[in-house]
Amino acid sequence: MSALTLSGLIAASAERLTQAGVAFGHGTLNAFDEAVWLVLWRLGLPLDTDLDEVASQAVTPEQQATCAALIEERIATRKPAAYLTQEAWLQGVSFYIDERAIVPRSLIAEVLADGTIDAWLSDQTTRVLDLCTGNGSLAVLAALAWPDVQVTGADISDDALAVAAINVERHELQERVKLVHSDGLSALPGPFDLILCNPPYVCQASMDVLPAEYRAEPELALAGGADGMDFVRQLFKDAPSRMSEHAVLVLEIGNEVAHFIAAFPELEVAWLDTSSGDDQVLLITREALLTLWEAAPAAE
Repeated sequence: MSALTLSGLIAASAERLTQAGVAFGHGTLNAFDEAVWLVLWRLGLPLDTDLDEVASQAVTPEQQATCAALIEERIATRKPAAYLTQEAWLQGVSFYIDERAIVPRSLIAEVLADGTIDAWLSDQTTRVLDLCTGNGSLAVLAALAWPDVQVTGADISDDALAVAAINVERHELQERVKLVHSDGLSALPGPFDLILCNPPYVCQASMDVLPAEYRAEPELALAGGADGMDFVRQLFKDAPSRMSEHAVLVLEIGNEVAHFIAAFPELEVAWLDTSSGDDQVLLITREALLTLWEAAPAAE
């Protein structure tokens, strides 16, 4: 192989990813950004490197070969890049990740970082639950956002909790973030002042056509039943008894807004703006959940 510049290697890598038809969405949205991530990581360069400053840097044949091998591994395995690098970033914070947990990408991270939900909180907000914590990223971000709160991260998967423990320790939050095995809220008596939840919400029709990159993740963290709302229904029934009087629940439902509205047409919610729009993350008060079930038919 002849030597290339770094910009040339990235461009060639992006073209190879495009030709192979890989799917994105686990930290990047296009082939170029994915190529930048993988090439910089393989070369040991910081991921926030200014590309303009290093674009003309020479890449040796050996470096070219090792980057090409990583790109081919990405294509052959269809594993998300984060699994190959064992690192993912949310709101500028680094997290460890491997195949035991879903790649962290929750839009809830945005509303934690930008203060969107702060208006619903108070100095009485001291107990936070991150339900379906996965690799623990939202639990860590909550602890970083609010230095005075105690956070519980809960998941049904012991594998995911093992990954979460790595991240809690990585960010030196063992005194403030507790990890609990729980099937939904069953092992979580509360009460909590704030519940964050990025649940399994992908409907069956969407599960059936997921790209291989998503099928590489634990299905337990994705599949939400026929309409994607199985976990959410149980959550809404159980949550009020685990919430303090003025508590709120922040929930991500992704692209399942139509199914959500169909399942809970009378529920009063506040939709929160994110980079993916204003119909993927919502906030619900305890009072709204109580009203939902008070108004529901007895069969519910």
